[in-house]
Amino acid sequence: MKELSSSQVIGQKIYLIRGQKVMLDKDLAALYGVKAIRLREQVKRNKKRFPEDFMFQVSNEEIDFMVSQNAIPSRKHLGGAQPFVFTEQGVAMLATVLNSETAILANIAIMRAFVKLRETLAAHKELAHKLGQLEKKIEKHDEEIIAIFNAIRLLMAEPEPKEKKI
Repeated sequence: MKELSSSQVIGQKIYLIRGQKVMLDKDLAALYGVKAIRLREQVKRNKKRFPEDFMFQVSNEEIDFMVSQNAIPSRKHLGGAQPFVFTEQGVAMLATVLNSETAILANIAIMRAFVKLRETLAAHKELAHKLGQLEKKIEKHDEEIIAIFNAIRLLMAEPEPKEKKI
């Protein structure tokens, strides 16, 4: 159960598909200690609990993209089928249909991993914003420094000889 509490381990099983952070049915089944087919059966029995924004089936193009990006080693990794993926809300809903002790503990660990991922992304977004602000300040200072150097160069330039009046 130590592995379940590792947000990092679970975080590696969270993918970005269709702009949503999701987990594969196969990975969830392994975490819950059930076979993937049993997890899918429970979901099918409770179809009303899993609208499209909680769960959807991955297309062949999305699978090919995951393989090309090395998110998964090969199509075989998915067992030859188009998997279902679950959003954070879908994972939470799974807790209502999978009610074993292992499923409950796994669900808690998964929810914590989603929260940690959200916090990490927020921290990166804040850092990117601060970096952008710093770049703007530096650009402004660069312009000011260039102006100072130009003024110094003008002061250092030899004065042009004055014409004498006869």
